[in-house]
Amino acid sequence: MSVSAFISYLRLEKNYSEHTIKAYKKDIETFANFCKGNYDERNLKKVSYPLIRNWIVALSDQGVSNRTINRKISSLQAYYKFLLKVGDITISPLVKHRALKTSKKVEVPFSETEMEAILSKIPFGDDFEGERDKLIIELLYTTGMRRAELVNLKISDVDLSGHVLKVLGKRNKERILPLLPYTTEQIKKYLIKRSGFKKALDSSYLLLTKDGLKIYETLVYRTINKYFSLVSPKVKKSPHILRHTFATHLLNRGADLNSVKELLGHSSLASTQVYTHNSIAELKKVHQKAHPRNKK
Repeated sequence: MSVSAFISYLRLEKNYSEHTIKAYKKDIETFANFCKGNYDERNLKKVSYPLIRNWIVALSDQGVSNRTINRKISSLQAYYKFLLKVGDITISPLVKHRALKTSKKVEVPFSETEMEAILSKIPFGDDFEGERDKLIIELLYTTGMRRAELVNLKISDVDLSGHVLKVLGKRNKERILPLLPYTTEQIKKYLIKRSGFKKALDSSYLLLTKDGLKIYETLVYRTINKYFSLVSPKVKKSPHILRHTFATHLLNRGADLNSVKELLGHSSLASTQVYTHNSIAELKKVHQKAHPRNKK
């Protein structure tokens, strides 16, 4: 089976997003080029682990982080697992591989004060782009949706009277997210401005560019960076940090972990638990402040 067959498998059977598929394809092609250029090995089915280990060493020598190397190896593991599945190989060259050690990645969420400053004090402007930018931040923070889910949100996915919306998550899994009354009002305000387009070229999508086209992921990232740079000194300002902020703030205020898992669209609690370290820090503050055994 060729790499193209594997890509088709990811797309048609695994329902992976195009972004994920592109990353897998690039990783496998990079490894294939390494094999051809350094060892004249053109058949990935015949590759042995020492050759993969040499690639790992070469990547490390280039300054590639252990975290990124692990991701690239994960792509190879998925490819060889596919070859096992279809019977092209009888054993994976990565069967005894162990992931490289990585330092724990800590992402610092925005504080409630920073969020209040963004949504209540920063002037967005009352034109179309101002209303759209504010809605982008409002939706990411109050629903916890992913950037790709936001970009692909359609008008038909939004139920204003029911205060809910539908998103299409990873592997084409749908989930229903509740909308706060304020968020519903923000959507209505935006739609009034949006109606000013004589011809919206991508009219089925909720969020559009000033040219009437569907927004794109880079625009969302730039929007977050632009506005949060006005209120936050944090180095990382991204749509994912807003998703992280959503989960952390809910947990800090007593939300059930399983409920947050469902809102985020995680397949397991393990994925959601990465957000709990901030909640535990908050609980420590409450515990130390309130417990009578804590000496003032």
